[in-house]
Amino acid sequence: MENITQEKWRELLEKDDNAVILDVRTQGEVAEGIIPGAVVMDIQNTSEFYAKAQKLDPSKNYYVYCRSGGRSGQACMLFDSLGIKNSYNLIGGMMTWNGEIKK
Repeated sequence: MENITQEKWRELLEKDDNAVILDVRTQGEVAEGIIPGAVVMDIQNTSEFYAKAQKLDPSKNYYVYCRSGGRSGQACMLFDSLGIKNSYNLIGGMMTWNGEIKK
């Protein structure tokens, strides 16, 4: 797990053919806008989130975000405990995101 800035996030994603973007916000938050291509895994729906997390491919690189970076950091720590070592937490989350948003 690594906490990364928006600039580093973009730089890594641009050249990562093995990337998966994960949005761990609630459905209400997602309705306000999502980073294009992101897969939604609501961390507050604990049982569903954990079930999905156990099915993640540990060979992929996961770029994880939430509203401010807290929940996505927790998600990355959980992924790490499940053997998924390549997760990147977006510092500041959607609150500081200035890239493309799909509504």
